[in-house]
Amino acid sequence: MTDVPMRPSLRRRHAAVGGRLVGGLTIALALLAGIAVYFLYQRFVYGLGAVTNINNGYPWGIWVVWDVIIATGFACGGYAMALIVYIFNRGEFHHLVRSALTASVFGYSLGGLSVLIDLGRYWNFWHILSPAYVNVGSVMFEVAACITLYIVVLWIEFFPTFLDWLGRHGLERAFNRVLFLFIGLGVLLPSMHQSSLGSLLVVMGYQIHPLWQTPLLPLLFLLTALCMGYAIVIFEATLAAVGFSRDIHEELPLLSKIGKIMAGILLVFLALRFGDLAWRGELARLFDSGQRSVMFWIEIALFAYPVLALSTRSSRGRMSRLFPAAASMLAGAVLYRIDAYLVAYDRGPAWHYFPSAPEITVTLGVIAIEVLAYIVFVRKFPILPGRPV
Repeated sequence: MTDVPMRPSLRRRHAAVGGRLVGGLTIALALLAGIAVYFLYQRFVYGLGAVTNINNGYPWGIWVVWDVIIATGFACGGYAMALIVYIFNRGEFHHLVRSALTASVFGYSLGGLSVLIDLGRYWNFWHILSPAYVNVGSVMFEVAACITLYIVVLWIEFFPTFLDWLGRHGLERAFNRVLFLFIGLGVLLPSMHQSSLGSLLVVMGYQIHPLWQTPLLPLLFLLTALCMGYAIVIFEATLAAVGFSRDIHEELPLLSKIGKIMAGILLVFLALRFGDLAWRGELARLFDSGQRSVMFWIEIALFAYPVLALSTRSSRGRMSRLFPAAASMLAGAVLYRIDAYLVAYDRGPAWHYFPSAPEITVTLGVIAIEVLAYIVFVRKFPILPGRPV
């Protein structure tokens, strides 16, 4: 990413972690990925029906919800940090951008590739690139086009990492001078498609339960995407510190500020959600909707914990509060998006859906591939912050 002004004491070069690639964790991840490949072979040879429980009432299942709806939210760390560093010009956070961007690169790239798994006629995927098949009035086209373009932008933004690794620092500085154009796109595109993920539900109308169906869905999805982005930065930094035996104390003040931002946005999200239910006269649904009421309150509990845990000044600087708050935020966002797309979706008593074991296995395999890729890149390329210079 391009340089922004910062105090000399805050300047930090990035460095590769190094170490062995083969270990217990990477072997376990490779096994999960291998099992997923077996079921994907069945899917592509025998069709979706051979491994999934989707049907005419539920034409998409956990793959679409995870790959497009959830995984892209998890991959919003680069987007969220770009807003702080480049839009609000907070250079002190600059050294956290590259690690967040790395997670975004793999999250969006695998999410985009995984769409091929979800498509019934996957061989027609190229239609989105052909003007003859473009439907400019389609929300799904806007989501697909934005995600496709954003993947390209992310890899362009990531290119200076390769130049840094090659020692081509002069070329890296020259490339950074024009990178602001792609950074602008890197802020615009996620704002568009993350809000459009909510618009997809709006157009479904009465098929989405009133606890989730609202004209505010585009805004609510965008706010949760931002919160997921900030939460994943904290989550990733903590796991990297533990997994690679790194000292996280130098980053703790910045992570605490990120936690404060996350809690503030989350508070706005909760206020909008309850205010919208009151405005639409749907508050009674909070208690009389059976299983959906239970799922709603679990969401709220997971979202409320980070706000409460980070509400005092003393708690924000403690990793014992930051990490659980980030984990709770991510769990709440995952449940919110699963609920909105699967639990709240109702096509009538004739239709039911619950993911099959192969569907769940493939989902875990895709996650394993992403984690493996992250481990390889962090060990081999200058991604994580090094010592101050």
